[in-house]
Amino acid sequence: MTTPVAVIGAGPYGLSTAASLRERGVAVRTFGNPMVSWRENMPSGMILKSTPVASNFATGRPGHTLRDFCLDVGEKPLVTDCDLIPAETFVRYGQWFQQRLVPDLEQVRVVSVDRPTRGGFDLKLDSGEQFRARAVVVASGLHGLAFTPEVLRGVVPDGPSAAGPVSHSSQHADLARLAGREVIVVGAGQSALENAALLAEAGATVRLLARGRRAVGFGAPPDRQPRFRPESPFGRAWSLYAFSHHAQGFRYLPAPLRLYLVRRVLGPLGAWWLRERFEGKVTVNEGHELRSARLDGEGKVVLSTATPEGRAAELCADHVMAATGYRVDLEALGFLGPALRAELARTGGSPRLGADFCSSVPGLYFTGLPAAATFGPVMRFVCGTEWASPRLANAVASAYGR
Repeated sequence: MTTPVAVIGAGPYGLSTAASLRERGVAVRTFGNPMVSWRENMPSGMILKSTPVASNFATGRPGHTLRDFCLDVGEKPLVTDCDLIPAETFVRYGQWFQQRLVPDLEQVRVVSVDRPTRGGFDLKLDSGEQFRARAVVVASGLHGLAFTPEVLRGVVPDGPSAAGPVSHSSQHADLARLAGREVIVVGAGQSALENAALLAEAGATVRLLARGRRAVGFGAPPDRQPRFRPESPFGRAWSLYAFSHHAQGFRYLPAPLRLYLVRRVLGPLGAWWLRERFEGKVTVNEGHELRSARLDGEGKVVLSTATPEGRAAELCADHVMAATGYRVDLEALGFLGPALRAELARTGGSPRLGADFCSSVPGLYFTGLPAAATFGPVMRFVCGTEWASPRLANAVASAYGR
């Protein structure tokens, strides 16, 4: 028997898409470990940068917002722009959402997706089950997309790891293991700044290495936002309003401009509440271009850089954390078969999508970060589920819901 739709992923985008499909009466099987990236790839004590209004999962059914979750479990509702959202609270919200709206989630891993000549898709699970689906929605989140600069990867032939000399920020669930050690954090975004602050609070000696001359900055508190600009989930600005509420028009921009805007809009900037936890606790080296890296005789990492004045410099630490974000690379999505990946038209490393979120392979849809190159920076954030999920679900229901 052929399954109408398979959804791969159980994070915000996967659960929102599955819930939206179910609301439209589409038979769907959803696969994944609920909120696994949020549970395993973020350190204890981390706080979401987004505000409560920008942190709701998408559903057409009332009563399933972050505020509703807090009320249901007897906690203080998180509703204002000044209410901070601990990552642990957000994980519990996602699990609560899943239990209510996607109760038949199958907590198994999709090992492979292939496209047979006779139509549809053949899926294999790590349980050994194999089945066919008429359509597949890839909502696998940040899985496999962590980006570590090549110069740092050269230090660790077996790849970055939390226990080794070089890691990616997504590999740390507990920063206490680095207490008492010298750590260099590479990056300038929220992840870099917050991890640096958490490391300092855990007892590490921390240095932040940022490429830009004035790379480290923090957003304005809610009461200091510009008054005469439209509101958006990310703050008051005309551009942010357009990217948040008119993402459909983004896909008509030239591809190079779209890729540039996805990188630059809402780029590296710390949350307003992080400033006092960071300043004075973390040593900052701005304007340093990373040239090479090596291990010395004692196992420490030595980074060779060029200073803002163009002089050569060396920095040494027990551990280097690359808080350098994520990059979409379809080749990293190994569960998609090689022949299937080869069929996909691309914009940069991302799949080229139509207005319905469908790729160049009929029946294969993408949402979340891989859709940002088509629909804009809103797809990098949880609030993008409220724009994307109903549109994707309507398209899939029209094509495969019968």
